[in-house]
Amino acid sequence: MPRRTPRNALDRLRTPRRFPKFLKTAAICILVGGLFTPISQAAAADSAAAADTAAAADHCGGQCSDILPPGENGNATLAQILLNQAFGIQPGHAEDQLGPYANLATGRSTLTDAKINSFFNDASFGVPSDQVASSEKPAGRGDVTIVRDKKTGVPHITGTTRYGTEFGAGYAAAEDRLWLMDVFRHVGRGQLTSFAGGAAANQGLEQEFWRNAPYTEADLQAQIDHAVASAGDRGRQALADVGAYLDGINAYIDASDSGRYFPGEYVLTGHKDSITNAGTIDHFKVTDMVALASVVGSLFGSGGGGEVSNAISLLAAQSKYGVEQGTRVWESFRERNDPEAVLTVHNGESFPYASKPDNPQGEALPDVGSVTEETLVHDRTGSAATSGAARASKTAAATALTSAKRGMSNALVVSGKYTASGHPVAVFGPQTGYFAPQLLMLQEIQGPGISARGASFAGLSMYVELGRGQDYSWSATTSGQDIIDTYAVELCQDDYHYLYHGTCTAMDKVEQKNAWSPTVADGTAAGSYTMRVWRTKYGPVQYRATVGGKKVAYTTLRSSYLHEADSIIGFQMLNDPDYVKGPEDFRSAAQHINFTFNWFYADSRHTAYYNSGDNPVRAGGVDAEFPVWAQPAYEWRNWDPATNTADYTPPAQHPGSVDQDYYISWNNKQAKDYTTAPWGDGSVHRGNLLEDRVKKLVAAGGVTRSSLVKAMADAALADLRAEDVLPDLLKVVNSSTVTDPATAAAVGKLSAWVSAGARRTETSAGSKKYADADAIRILDAWWPLLVKAEFEPGLGSDLYTAFTANLPVDESPSAAHGPTGSHAGSSFQYGWWSYVDKDIRAVLGEPVQGPLAQKYCGGGDLGACRDVLTGTLKQAAGMTASQVYPGDDQCSAGDQWCADSIVQRALGGIKHGRISWQNRPTYQQVVEFTSHR
Repeated sequence: MPRRTPRNALDRLRTPRRFPKFLKTAAICILVGGLFTPISQAAAADSAAAADTAAAADHCGGQCSDILPPGENGNATLAQILLNQAFGIQPGHAEDQLGPYANLATGRSTLTDAKINSFFNDASFGVPSDQVASSEKPAGRGDVTIVRDKKTGVPHITGTTRYGTEFGAGYAAAEDRLWLMDVFRHVGRGQLTSFAGGAAANQGLEQEFWRNAPYTEADLQAQIDHAVASAGDRGRQALADVGAYLDGINAYIDASDSGRYFPGEYVLTGHKDSITNAGTIDHFKVTDMVALASVVGSLFGSGGGGEVSNAISLLAAQSKYGVEQGTRVWESFRERNDPEAVLTVHNGESFPYASKPDNPQGEALPDVGSVTEETLVHDRTGSAATSGAARASKTAAATALTSAKRGMSNALVVSGKYTASGHPVAVFGPQTGYFAPQLLMLQEIQGPGISARGASFAGLSMYVELGRGQDYSWSATTSGQDIIDTYAVELCQDDYHYLYHGTCTAMDKVEQKNAWSPTVADGTAAGSYTMRVWRTKYGPVQYRATVGGKKVAYTTLRSSYLHEADSIIGFQMLNDPDYVKGPEDFRSAAQHINFTFNWFYADSRHTAYYNSGDNPVRAGGVDAEFPVWAQPAYEWRNWDPATNTADYTPPAQHPGSVDQDYYISWNNKQAKDYTTAPWGDGSVHRGNLLEDRVKKLVAAGGVTRSSLVKAMADAALADLRAEDVLPDLLKVVNSSTVTDPATAAAVGKLSAWVSAGARRTETSAGSKKYADADAIRILDAWWPLLVKAEFEPGLGSDLYTAFTANLPVDESPSAAHGPTGSHAGSSFQYGWWSYVDKDIRAVLGEPVQGPLAQKYCGGGDLGACRDVLTGTLKQAAGMTASQVYPGDDQCSAGDQWCADSIVQRALGGIKHGRISWQNRPTYQQVVEFTSHR
């Protein structure tokens, strides 16, 4: 039962590797079918026609930039897929942003403001007339024009009516991401295997998303009805916008179907016939948008949960040490409010939330050994019925669950008081993983009440979700505060009835039946199964156990459950130039977003920050870390189970700030006393990599766009363990002379690497070899060995194992065993670096604020600790590159650079090459506005 330490579920969703075997036959069929050179709608557009390229008011002065690899074009015909699979040929604009993005890793050191757009796109409004690649009037409409630029193919949508503007946004989205949108509406509905095939990865993905959001069609429609009814005129406008957007999507589906330039994946998965064009591509409907939103919210904006795992580790600690000392040990590892944690709001202001109560009430801790996970999949047939298939889908499902709780993204924002120009500078963006096509898409939308450019999730791009307006920009990072609670419902009558306010009440059974047959894309043999979730008024059942001998079901209730559609109002406001005119308007808009995000803002005069999310007001004495009894005394204040609404903490109690000297965020702790759900907010966090660099820049003054980008890019190559923990480890090792030659050589290499900056970077651009390669290999091998040798003897194997379920030991770029998997880019968020740091400093006799409950390394003795470290270091130094980097489906054993490299995981038929590792946002903006309205 992993905690909230995410693993990337989407890393497991890949195009099955059967395409190359099919190439020869398929290519002949396509040639016969006359599809090898499809007449695309874009090509049919009169690209020479005069385009309406007049830009809206733009106060950025050419100083706004952005990037989103691999490229804007995420659709490919069957012919283009086959050419890509056979010869590596890329469709136009499919990967033209990948090279500039990758090149920053080696180009950062010589970066100047003038060179920024060598690594980013110009994000100014409009398209210069000599840069227009095409101009089209979608579906022949006269009230909207879609202009695409030559460099990146980004759609610039300009409408003269609100309907036309949103119609164009939907049409452009389908042009660029139709297949991906279709995949994820089926994921959100728990129907991926029936749509894309029965591969274990597809099974795992649909199982874990549907487990957490088992919505019926009526549930999806009710969300829309509630969002519209509760938001007045803005709600009605949002519904109209969605309708127009859907009309645009469906118009493109019809046009591409009749013109035979629809995405080729529809043929490869059996939905369309390449010769006769038989088959259909289903139109999108309004409830599909909620299904899509539920996936996005689950992946990036839903903090909390894990109370059962917390209870298991607490019980293990109490079993090891006794209740009182065991609780102290547990709390010291939990680090709810660590005084050494890096903060986004660093002015000392306190924002108490989810704090430990003085006298906890209503806790419902399970009896030891009684917890079992609720069975989701039933009635397996065919290929789904084998023991191997069941194990494979369970493994994939576990992977998907951790990924859905990950936290990503970073932000660096500096007040104009400390910049060279006197205007604020920001470098920020979401870290959403690397996929082909990318989950996000770029666009510019200009129309009545809308003026923005930026990124939106595919299929939800009726508004820009992260980007810039006329004289302001905004971005977000995942915040992870706890909006999910676990309730223990006491069972009655049988396993499917529970006590609700004293009445024995039947659980609600919700089922999704899926069946699949082999296709060209996925050869998994025919099979089927039924996913079944039992829902209570306190949310879906996740586990079963006994508490004090009583049979219970553990349910999870999150504040955004049945409310994924509500956030549309906040995004609508952010796109409205008549609404957002300054930082307070921005904060007001962000308050309408119920997902758990950190929001950042910059214009030419001000910066701002706000933490969003519907934080429930818990009953007095309830500890959010553990399960509580499902009884009225422990429910959220004024909770209505019919609508899943409650009292939420007011905006003033959410971390927020205007015009702080600087802001940094890399999913670290938001503010003093604001407890977040993930473990690991301690003395060493990847947020420190940004904090140290930005603080130094601000102290010197004269910050520029390029200097802030350099700070981000340098942090993106840093090994957190080497920069912030290794120096103290070496202090212990060097506390006596190292006499063993192999250990001494390892110490020398590690010390030289630290002195050189502790980066994981190539010797030169394209070399695919790391500078300090031996030191990197040694640390990668040493870290898991030293952590286990340092802590397991003191904790005991049971408690050590329980704590590693709450927080994994490592998340190096190549750590396929880590929470994000391999080739994912994002690294060093979750790990035991803070524990090692605090313990080693304590053993050295250095001051530690918020120390662990006891010393662990060598039992607290410096000499014994040194023996532990030198022994494991010698072992690590003796490991070969092939042992440390064993190889996978992407890399041969021993290839260190490849093991770290970033892979654009295929969600369709187009594949891309690997790029060198960077730990940075996927979509990223660099902004410095020069004026204001």
